Amino acid sequence: MFGAVFALVVPACLAQKSQVTLDTSETLFTVLTAVNTCGYDSELDISDPLRTEIRAEVAKNMQASDDAKAAADQMCEFYQNKQQADPSRSLSQYVSLALYLSPAPAFAPKVKESDLPPDVSAVVGILPLLQKFYVADGLHAIWQRHEAAYSAFTQRYHDPLAKMLFDTEIYLKMPSSGYLGRGFTVYLDPMGAPGQTNARNYGADYYVVISPGKTPSLKMQQIRHTYLHYLLDPLALKYPDVMKRLDPLLDAVKTAPMDESFKTDASLLVTECLIRAVEARTEGNIKEAEVLRQRAVDASMEQGFVLTQYFYDALVQFEKDPAGLRNVFGSMLLSIDLRKEQRRAAQVQFATNADPELLHLSRPMEGKLLKTAEQRLSVGDAASAQKLAQEALDEKSEDPGRALFILAQVATANRQINEARDYFQKALQNSREPKVVAWSHIYLGRIFDLQEDRDAAIVEYRAAATAGATLPEAKAAADQGLQQPYEPPSHPQQ
Repeated sequence: MFGAVFALVVPACLAQKSQVTLDTSETLFTVLTAVNTCGYDSELDISDPLRTEIRAEVAKNMQASDDAKAAADQMCEFYQNKQQADPSRSLSQYVSLALYLSPAPAFAPKVKESDLPPDVSAVVGILPLLQKFYVADGLHAIWQRHEAAYSAFTQRYHDPLAKMLFDTEIYLKMPSSGYLGRGFTVYLDPMGAPGQTNARNYGADYYVVISPGKTPSLKMQQIRHTYLHYLLDPLALKYPDVMKRLDPLLDAVKTAPMDESFKTDASLLVTECLIRAVEARTEGNIKEAEVLRQRAVDASMEQGFVLTQYFYDALVQFEKDPAGLRNVFGSMLLSIDLRKEQRRAAQVQFATNADPELLHLSRPMEGKLLKTAEQRLSVGDAASAQKLAQEALDEKSEDPGRALFILAQVATANRQINEARDYFQKALQNSREPKVVAWSHIYLGRIFDLQEDRDAAIVEYRAAATAGATLPEAKAAADQGLQQPYEPPSHPQQ
């Protein structure tokens, strides 16, 4: 670990009580080296030469040891089974896993498995295989052999990173030293794809994982974006009543292409708009800066971040005021004219696509995609519900039974009876949640009734009555199905 080196030489405003570090990690090295061993080759040609060198040493150890090869085969079988179609998603879930693990050689989750984020839960099963591979292939010795090279990365990027942090805090007039108990860490490891940046927020801690490439440039914009979240996320939590007042703005962005999380949480939307406004205001000092800044604001608005223009204008006055953002943020929020911003949002022509959000709020948020899908289905937006449920299913990030149940409901709403029946049956095979099980049996019973197969319908209703014994509505629906065949209502029902 080399974070202490960074803390000693940052500007004075960061050095006091600062929790900002530039670091390396043997745990992250081990996880990334493992996925490289199992076929992760993304952007290998533009990676730092150290990546190829380490891969060659790992392969050499495998050739010399039957135990190492056997351990790698078992580990890589798991990796292949969990591999995503998009290489960036494959890497992303293992970065999340590494950040949740204790130091080598234990590699134990820092929290209970039930408290892990969905993307980590999907791959946590690799841990016993990873532990075996770490020992059998001698990864600790390889790590020790290259510690000096890893240390050189932190030295290379220390000064530009320190300057960015310093400039950001000077602009906001709010030093990070005021954030006791919170941390911001930038990890450097060449074993990933240089073109990919992974940013995470776990509770009070923020992480950015960067893989240096052949060129010495560091993704400063991506790091700054996460650092702005680190500084500004806590501010929104102090004003829950104001955020509730801004909830009507969420209706204006339902069709925007941005991530669904911003459409359901006003505090997330407000913070992201403020961050994008800060980024636009600090775009640069070149002659054409104002044109570039406004272009950035317009692009942000078109993606659904409809308060970006408001905050951009408010920051012009803020720059003239000696008070720091922490002191004026409340008045900024209270000065938002909701009706004016609703009118402005209504005039925005939303883009087809949005920039992917860099920061993954990977705190355990059970079923975020599926929760949003259920909300969309409840208001009659079956298309969005289907898209979100299918995304959760494809990413293997949330409960597959629940995702299949939502897809079954969508098929039912679309009168695709055979498809709905297949989805309900698959939901039963993949879920133990009483609500999903009970209502899947109920819907199957109704489908069989409509198909005039009463015997099959009764079997389903009986199963629903058992599964829904503690669910009054499901129990009542199952009992009704047992008493008489289902007849569709004359008007739509949920």
